[in-house]
Formats: sequence, C-alpha cells, structure tokens
Amino acid sequence: MSVVTRFAPSPTGFMHVGGVRTALFAWLYARKHGGTFILRIEDTDKAREVAGSIDHIIESLHWLGIEWNEGPDVGGPHAPYLQSDRLETYKKYALELLEKGYAYPDPFTEAEVEVWRKQAEAEKRPFLYREHRPASLSTTWDGTVPLRFKVPEVKRYEWQDMTRGTLTAGEEALDDFILIKSDGYPTYNFAHVIDDLLMNVTHIVRGQEFISSTPKFLSLYDALGITPPAFATVPPILGEEGTKKLGKRDGAKDILEYREEGYLPEAMMNFLALLGWHPTETHAEGAEEVLSKDALIEAFDLARVQKGGARFDEEKLLYLNREWLRTLSDDDYIARGGLDASDPKIRKAIHLLKDRAATFGEARAMLAGELRCLFEAPSVDRALLVQKEPADTDSFTKTALTDLSAIIEKLPEEPAIEAVKGAVMPYADEKGRGPVLWPLRYALSGAERSPDPFTLVSILGKGESLTRIEKALAIL
Repeated sequence: MSVVTRFAPSPTGFMHVGGVRTALFAWLYARKHGGTFILRIEDTDKAREVAGSIDHIIESLHWLGIEWNEGPDVGGPHAPYLQSDRLETYKKYALELLEKGYAYPDPFTEAEVEVWRKQAEAEKRPFLYREHRPASLSTTWDGTVPLRFKVPEVKRYEWQDMTRGTLTAGEEALDDFILIKSDGYPTYNFAHVIDDLLMNVTHIVRGQEFISSTPKFLSLYDALGITPPAFATVPPILGEEGTKKLGKRDGAKDILEYREEGYLPEAMMNFLALLGWHPTETHAEGAEEVLSKDALIEAFDLARVQKGGARFDEEKLLYLNREWLRTLSDDDYIARGGLDASDPKIRKAIHLLKDRAATFGEARAMLAGELRCLFEAPSVDRALLVQKEPADTDSFTKTALTDLSAIIEKLPEEPAIEAVKGAVMPYADEKGRGPVLWPLRYALSGAERSPDPFTLVSILGKGESLTRIEKALAIL
C-alpha cells in the first residue's frame, strides 16, 4: 500500500511551531516511504478565518522546505483542496447517511440545547445530545437547520495508535454531533473524514487533542462502512519551563518570525524534527543532532516518536542554527544573510560572525555594534588607552604603540592573522602582554570589547591600522 499523508490546517491565523511540527512529521513519513504528501486547507469555519492565512501557510511551509504533491496551489487528482470548494461533496455523503438512518435534521433550538447543557453541568455529568434525541426522526432535510449524525451503536471503542499503542474510550465519548451546519458548511468532525476517504489518506499524523474525539470519528467510519486510516499522535510542544503546552497565548511565535530574526530553515527543520522524536533507539547525550533534510528522511520512524511532551528549548535552537550557519560558504553566508557583498571587510569578518553569531540577526547586530570599528574610524579616550600602563613607568603606552607601528609597517598590505600574531607576540611577550596588546586593540577599535588586535589588523589592513595607531599616539 502506498503511503499517503496530509496536513490540513485551518486558516485562522499565523502558523506556529506546533502546527508546523505536525506537518513536518507527516511529510517526513511520506517521504521516507516514497509516498504522497497532501496540503489541504480546512476553511469551513468562516467566522474564525483570517484574511491572508492561506498564503501565509503556504509561504511558511515553503520556507521550511516542506513541499507537497497535491494542494491548492499545485492541484492534483483529488482537487479542489479547499474545503469551502467541496460543499457539494459533503452534502452528497450527508444525504447518504440520512438515507441510511445515520443522520437527522436537528429539531431543537440553541436555547433548548443550552437548558439541557446547564442541567447536565449542575448535575456534574457530561452533556450528551443523543440522550435528548427525539423518538421520531425526520428523513427529509432542506438545509435550513443543522444535520446531525446519529451514532450507529453506543459502545466502547478500542484502536491502535502508531505512537501511543492501544487506546480506548467508552460510551461517554460518543454523541450525535453536527455534520453540516445551517450555513451549509460541514463541521471538522465530518469533513475531514470524507476528505481523507476520497484522497486515499493512509496515515493521519495529529496532535493529542484529537484523541478524545476519535470514538466519534470511528463511529462515523462505521456508518460509512469504511476502514479508518492509521493514526499517529504526536506529543504536545511545551514551553521553556516544560509545564504547559506552548500556544499562541503563551508566546508561540509565527514561524516566519524566525526567518526575519535570521534563522536558517535547515536549522528550524532540524530543531522541529527533534521535538518529540529521536533518530536512534538510544539517543545518548552528545549523539549527532545536526541532521540534514535527507538524513531526517532516512532516519524518521513514527515508532520513535515519544509519548510525553517536548520542551521548546530556545538555546538548543540557537545552537543548531549556529552550527548550520557554520556550514555555509562565505558567499552563501553573505547572500542569505543579506550582507553587503561589495565590502571586502565583511568578507574578511565572516569567520568572526560564524564564531560568535547564532543567527543572521545577531550577525547584523554585531556589524552595527562591536564590529562597527571595521567600517569607520573610532574615537579614542586617553584614559582608556593608558588604563593598563604599568605603574611607575613613563610613557610606556606611547613607546609600545610607536614600536608596534614599526613592527606592523613591515607587514604586507593585507596581512594574514597568523602573520600579524607572529610579528607582534614576541614584542608583547617581552614587554608584557596586557600593557602591549590592550592599547593596540583599543587604538584600532575604540571599544572595550572587540576582536583581538591580530584580527583587527588583518581585516583593516596595514595602512588603516597604522593611521589609527598614529591618531592614538597624537592623543598621547
């Protein structure tokens, strides 16, 4: 049997990590087995739909590197892929259920239902609509009232979950839910079952919030006389504290915010894949965690998806992103980071950015902050320039800078870091590293925190370095 998975988000706002991780697991499973991955948009709740959300969903998945075989923007044999364009299909199956005696027009008003609901709440028992089902059910439906599903058999259900094992639920989980609302749109409970059937979906990867509704789905499968797909429940993503599910109200960010902050999609995919899944049976501390898309596909196995929640660890995300940034060539780093390719100093500073910046956002902040001295001459404060001058010495800093100027003068115009270090360090070892290297670094950078003086001379070049040393000497 060919594997077919799907991701079916509702366009009710931005995509956050929970939804994207579900899409990723479904996509990885399909790709691992050479199957089909479908993007379907479940847009039947028009009251909650947010304009632009569909485009945002597509852009988010494209950025991450998740592509689909069938979907609203690429078409496919089971089009259309927007549920709002499939209303006649749902009506057809709803009428089939009505004809079989598994559906009925809802004869009650919302006010009547609310009375029963409050009564059940007062009696501290679950409200079940089927307990108020009228004895005589109409077999005609004109679409002006909701159409409800009639549970074929009130029984205990047991099913297998690929990640959770055997799950079971009793009669309290079964009820006469709405199939099609009075506005003509189907409910999620009904529409996704029909779509999965018609699109030949074999495996459903979903969040644990759907476990409690599974008996309803199973009773609908029974009524339709079809075999359910396989279910695979993924664990929730927890906040940094690891105590509650990470949601939009708890600071879960739009996935595209990470793009704006300078994260690589390769790193984000890598990170999300490891949220609730591990690539080996014994994923020991220190095991390989920097995994490419191809490596993730090859290793992915739903059997190794964990049951418990997965903590969203920002530090781990930063670590993975830094590691991925380090794999980029200098040209790729500049292009993908949006840096100025025409400035040779930026190219020379790439190794500093790779060593220190975890995101492109941090890299840009470094260039505007501690590395600003590479692009414009600094102001130098005399007190800071001589702050490490040995006590009881007369003009030590001035002498040191004069001697260092002569040493640097003998270097090539664009010296390598090791060449600068090899020329300067013997003098620093002889006179004292702190009193020699501090004023050199400060004269070049004008900052208390900056790269080491050897790196600065290498990036600035001999001419600019000597000019800055001369300005510092003039202050002394």
